[in-house]
Amino acid sequence: MASIFSNTVCTLGEGPLWHPEEQVLYWFDIMGKRLYRSDGTDEQSWDFDEHVSAAGWVDTGVLLIASETSLSAFDTQTGESTFVHPLELDNPVTRSNDGRADPWGGFWIGTMGKNAEPGAGAIYRYYDGTLTKLFDKITISNAICFAPDRSHAFYTDTAKRKILRVALDDDGYPVGKPDLFVDLNAEGLNPDGAVVDAEGNLWVAQWGASRVACYGSDGTLIRAISVPGEQASCPAFGGSDLATLFVTSATENMTAPGDHDGKTFCMPSGTKGQKEHQVLV
Repeated sequence: MASIFSNTVCTLGEGPLWHPEEQVLYWFDIMGKRLYRSDGTDEQSWDFDEHVSAAGWVDTGVLLIASETSLSAFDTQTGESTFVHPLELDNPVTRSNDGRADPWGGFWIGTMGKNAEPGAGAIYRYYDGTLTKLFDKITISNAICFAPDRSHAFYTDTAKRKILRVALDDDGYPVGKPDLFVDLNAEGLNPDGAVVDAEGNLWVAQWGASRVACYGSDGTLIRAISVPGEQASCPAFGGSDLATLFVTSATENMTAPGDHDGKTFCMPSGTKGQKEHQVLV
């Protein structure tokens, strides 16, 4: 049964990250250009001058944050950002979207058109000081996550309603062409943010369906958990035992949002997630 973790209403809640050292949840309101942090009791927020969407943890009190123009190290104690690398800096059409740290300490980040312009986005990997474009011609980058055995990464272009899986080499870079993992076109479901649990099952928020669905390593549906927000956007495992599932949601483009749309939720998952990987900057 889902509970409300934060009553703060986000226009586009995204990028939940459970910081394993701080034992707190971070998440973003992309449209609000704001980062939130909460331990379930006390909530803080920081405002930015541009869209921010995803983060990885670097240290206690330090996050690598993806914005519409860069990757930056953000100090939550001082509120100061330190520039790390440009991200489509010369492209005013796009902004960052979904992202996650990989098991090697790299950071994968997707971009998309601010108005979901077809094919305007891409997915990159920042690793060892270099930003490498992995996939292009993506409309809405999402579902970036990694198998616990380091064998594969997952991602989707939400507009195509297909979750893809790609093999990774020993350094964490894709090898070969991506394979189809789950096709949601027949059900009319929209895959958004996703995370992989410790057993290798993929949990994906399904935008517009008020749920997070869990798929086994063979792509079969195991179960789905209902959430109070219609536009569920991204899940994250957290809590002291990594057994709590947190889910962000959004009110974006809703003419009459419900009482809980845009809030952030938590619920028992019945399983255990992976500890989020540390980003090496």
